[in-house]
Amino acid sequence: MQKDFFVDDELERCREDVTKACNELVDRAREAGVPVFEVQTVHQHDKSTWALNMLEDDQGMALEGSDGVQRVEGLREGDLVIPKTRDSAFFGTGLAELLQEAGVERVVLCGVSTESCIAATATEAYARDLRVTLVEDGTASIEWEQHDQTLARLKEQYRQDVVSAADIDFGRG
Repeated sequence: MQKDFFVDDELERCREDVTKACNELVDRAREAGVPVFEVQTVHQHDKSTWALNMLEDDQGMALEGSDGVQRVEGLREGDLVIPKTRDSAFFGTGLAELLQEAGVERVVLCGVSTESCIAATATEAYARDLRVTLVEDGTASIEWEQHDQTLARLKEQYRQDVVSAADIDFGRG
């Protein structure tokens, strides 16, 4: 969760609550000895890493070295920070190999935005035979209808769990 993703008024409104849920999960994961992977979007100023919509709009975000690429205030750091340039945390990052090496069979996803980065990562995790738990109060969207619809679709189509941060038990598979 980076500053550039909270420039929208609706996401800024819920930033503190989402950060709190994410921090709760990080703390509990660490207590259980579960690795915490923090995935950050980082783009180059020269547009070489920009997605099509960024190129079409000629507007970059999460640019390397900018204030907007920084972690939101108060968010706990991950054990390993993985930079990405696309919505899916798996695209060109080596995340799949890191999860496999760590023996991870289930991922717990939180962050923004539900209908883009979370959905793309959850869908690719499914394609890689990983179980997924989506944290409903640890994810957010500019439009809450999209948030709810995305979580419902991922739950129905891919049988992914949708739970609150308080209901996650890192002691169970």
